[in-house]
Amino acid sequence: MMEMHSLLRRAGVVAGFLAGLGQAAPSCHAAHNRACWSRGFDINTNYELSKPSGVARSYNWVLEEFTNWTAPDGEVKDSAMLINGLYPGPTITADWGDTVSVTVTNKLAFNGTSIHWHGLRQLNANLQDGTNGITDCPIPPGGSKTYTFTLTQYGTTWYHSHFSSQYANGIFGAIQINGPSSANYDIDLGVYPINDFYLASAEEIVKASQLGASGPISANVLFNGTNVNPSGNGGAYSTINLTPGKTHLLRLRQSLPGDRQRAHVLITADQEPGNYWMNVTMPAENKCGVSDNPFPAAIVHYTSVADGIPTEAGTVPPNLGCQDSLLYEPIVSQAADPATFEQTEDNTVVMISVSTPTVHWVINGSSIDNSTARVDWGKPVIDYVLSENTSYPASENLITIDEKDVWTYWVIESTSTGPHPMHLHGHDFLVLGTSAPNAGFFTAANIPSLNFTNPTRRDVTMTPPKGWNVLAFKADNPGAWLFHCHIAWHASNGLALSFLERASELKTQITPTQKKAYADNCAAWNSYWDSQMVVSQIDSGLKVRGLELEGR
Repeated sequence: MMEMHSLLRRAGVVAGFLAGLGQAAPSCHAAHNRACWSRGFDINTNYELSKPSGVARSYNWVLEEFTNWTAPDGEVKDSAMLINGLYPGPTITADWGDTVSVTVTNKLAFNGTSIHWHGLRQLNANLQDGTNGITDCPIPPGGSKTYTFTLTQYGTTWYHSHFSSQYANGIFGAIQINGPSSANYDIDLGVYPINDFYLASAEEIVKASQLGASGPISANVLFNGTNVNPSGNGGAYSTINLTPGKTHLLRLRQSLPGDRQRAHVLITADQEPGNYWMNVTMPAENKCGVSDNPFPAAIVHYTSVADGIPTEAGTVPPNLGCQDSLLYEPIVSQAADPATFEQTEDNTVVMISVSTPTVHWVINGSSIDNSTARVDWGKPVIDYVLSENTSYPASENLITIDEKDVWTYWVIESTSTGPHPMHLHGHDFLVLGTSAPNAGFFTAANIPSLNFTNPTRRDVTMTPPKGWNVLAFKADNPGAWLFHCHIAWHASNGLALSFLERASELKTQITPTQKKAYADNCAAWNSYWDSQMVVSQIDSGLKVRGLELEGR
């Protein structure tokens, strides 16, 4: 989800899902009145029902592969895949209500690609979701595709390749959508990404995981695209500059193994001027990931003093668990009816790991990656919708939802010893409840603990190890929407399913122009795929780039 409209106050820091000041912000959106956006639109506006009029914004991206690429921390990576030569990729900056068009040209030698706009609802625009094998075919080498979508939400999120786990090779970046805010601030510091960085290729990581390797160790953790490397012989710390006496908005966008969340944090520069550490702290049991850099950090710098390396280590956060907080209360309220909730076999999703013949994930007895049944890049779910063919392949792990605007409930149960950040496309969901780790499966005795009245709303939530979540979303957005673990190699190995929501209405929403663009891209992809003999599909196709060079 866009992770907004919530507010949590702790220890003098306001942490909320806010939106910031744009270059052409309306006159009512000022430092003393961030709740206002424009006439008739403010922080209390139900953004799922209405949006302001916006402008059209266009971007042109070229995807290329770079060999022996020097990373921002000074290490050399055998190969990187970048958008316009940038790491991270270019930031999309727009306002609530704008329409964005992004033309993607694929100059990768052997890889297809697709771009998913993580957290964007894509209301009545399923074909723009960028999930190859589900909503479209990959863009073939030498091909181009234009994604066009309207920003019905606001806040901070990100985009990334959804062609296998290709984004781990560098195809990702931030999206900043300006809008009203739940608290006032003086200075918008912009998007601040924090991500794990691997010298190994995405393919190598996936193949190792299929052979039973434990979670990979990142070479580093990068702050705003940079850090010193663990050997100490290259790179530089990222610096966040604070103006004394001012309140600053920092738009955190995390893509660490155990997270994928976004949050807006307000920092008031009211401490002794100096240089301070901002740390990423990883639990000792490594359930949220592990890095060759044991103390990843950036510098928070007061502009009234000289630059320098902080001398104090900082404070370890009180909660080192790989868990979500359920204390965020959305400003725009939503509630589900507890009288309509029940747990059934049909709405219970059980995740297990299977190690024969290679490691893959199984949901309710079916896997999107078991070497014989993988997502077909050249025949997405949309093909079946357009032809009204309901003989969906087992490889899609498809759950159909036909009834309009009803609340649907999903009990997610895991037998895994590690947590899983589960992400839903096309919707924000209500997190009705989450168990403690090792609590076992959900039972009727847990129902009284569920919160149906304006609970925390997300598009990614952590399923605890050997525990459960109960999630709810309203069937108000026709489409084929993927639900998957956002640890790339887990989705690559099958930890995913799809909801096909109101398929008959979805077909009527697809215009002749959209249908032709979809068909042309799929024809180009299938022509490429059928004519080449260099690469093969090694995973589910939903994450990790999924192609390997023979002999590598």
